[in-house]
Amino acid sequence: MFYHDKRLQYKVRVEKPNPQFARLLQQAIGGIEGEIRVCLQYLFQAWGNRGPVKYRDMLLETGTEEISHIEMLSTAVALNLEGASGNMVEKIVQENPVVGEIMGGMDPRHYLSTGLAAMATDSNGVPFNGSWIVASGNTVADMYSNVAAESTGRALATRLWKSTDDPGMKDMLSFLIARDTMHQNQWLAVIEELGGMNAHPVPNSFPQSEENQQFNYSFVSTNIENEALTYEGSRFTHGPSIDGKGEFKVVKAQPLGDEPKLGAPAPEGFAQTEQMTNNDGILGTLSDMVSK
Repeated sequence: MFYHDKRLQYKVRVEKPNPQFARLLQQAIGGIEGEIRVCLQYLFQAWGNRGPVKYRDMLLETGTEEISHIEMLSTAVALNLEGASGNMVEKIVQENPVVGEIMGGMDPRHYLSTGLAAMATDSNGVPFNGSWIVASGNTVADMYSNVAAESTGRALATRLWKSTDDPGMKDMLSFLIARDTMHQNQWLAVIEELGGMNAHPVPNSFPQSEENQQFNYSFVSTNIENEALTYEGSRFTHGPSIDGKGEFKVVKAQPLGDEPKLGAPAPEGFAQTEQMTNNDGILGTLSDMVSK
């Protein structure tokens, strides 16, 4: 059950509306680094969580908080678009030249599709993509994905902060940046609580004895131009592995398998007649193929 408080989580004020900045804010709503992504990611992780109930509760709480961030940003977009309700829109209707030039960088759909409101899209108007959501059922794997999501989200928020001189927008973004700081540390704390580096490799429930022991800690160099390349002194190629369960080494890439050979096309796939050969180049009749 979700409940709504009409008051925003944090104040949102715009001193000088800026339709162009409204377009930039869309990335923080519906972009791959945005709040819709982390909101749904945390909620889906919670809804499918099995294990200690505290992690489910934590994810539900944080995912719900992210709804409030979508609300804040959508409000900020609407307030910034109030500057587009005068001469700018009149010119679009009356003159009808290249829309992008008249609007000076404003997203035309902010006017055409929403009547000066936010959308579930990124800054280019591309709709939010649910395939960005990671909810694997493995808590440590999900926490790493969450750290990455908060890291790219914080990078975006800092760039937005740098892109505006509006005191109200800077204040709102400083709050969102602070929450990204907390959430990064929150997810890292869960990883530490679940064993930190000792939780690796993820999933740690799969027996490493079943891995190919020649390659589980080998850096495979595919650089064909420099056979002497050994990354001397690099942490990822020499010394004990991060999980403490192996030893890093460098191996030169080489083909260990044979050249792939596929059978002739299936008749029901309706390839060209000239394709109906085996890998020795022998042409077979359609009836032969069917009989086989």
